[in-house]
Amino acid sequence: MTKAECQRFVDEYVHWLKQELKATALDGSCQITTPFLDRHNDAIEIYVEKKDGPLRLTDDGYTIQDLRASGMEFTTERRKAHLAAVLNGFGVKLENDEICVVGSLEDFPQKKHNLVQAILAVNDMFVMAEEHVLSLFKEDVALFLEAHRVPAFSDFKLSGKSGFDHKFDFGLPKTAEKPQRVLQAINNLAKENTTSIAFALADVRAIRTDPLGALAMINDTVRPPNEDYLAALRVYEVEPLLWSQRQQAISFLNGRY
Repeated sequence: MTKAECQRFVDEYVHWLKQELKATALDGSCQITTPFLDRHNDAIEIYVEKKDGPLRLTDDGYTIQDLRASGMEFTTERRKAHLAAVLNGFGVKLENDEICVVGSLEDFPQKKHNLVQAILAVNDMFVMAEEHVLSLFKEDVALFLEAHRVPAFSDFKLSGKSGFDHKFDFGLPKTAEKPQRVLQAINNLAKENTTSIAFALADVRAIRTDPLGALAMINDTVRPPNEDYLAALRVYEVEPLLWSQRQQAISFLNGRY
């Protein structure tokens, strides 16, 4: 794939984003409707408040309150710690159930990007039926990599041509057979995280001289992943791996072939 082709992906994504973003002025704030969808297939909305200088971006508490209404309580230390780790990874925080971040007009694009990605990550990590809420998928993947001595860096950040920083769940070092790779743990494969991964990779690859491989470990134990989304990942040179077949993927993850 050429740099021109990679740049076209970025340009098309930015064009689509501009068309789909909508802003509405409210009393004391601005409501921004994004093209990204939550687990109910509703557009994710964020609010921008300006008080005495700094901008405050927030989901107004919707994400956490919606999960709690669905039976997902954050009462155990393990769940609280995992939620905090997810939010910290995107540089956002939790205040009275609100996922929020403070920024300026200059860094608004990156802050908005981080907030939306954090909302998507929280939705993905906790979209589990009550009977399947015993474990958190990213943690399961991390433990699997450690158990099989697969070298990996958690919360691996890379910068893209757009100027945005993109956080991947794991980074895998270069081997004799494979280039440096990133690995994303996906609990629920949907259009939103497929699109997000595709953009992040195209954006990062557009400024790299060395190739960057990509893998996605997909949780297929609750529901089989949509074949169209799997095909879309492959188009963007992301190799999907199924959690139910993880033992067969060990040599692949180690970069042996």
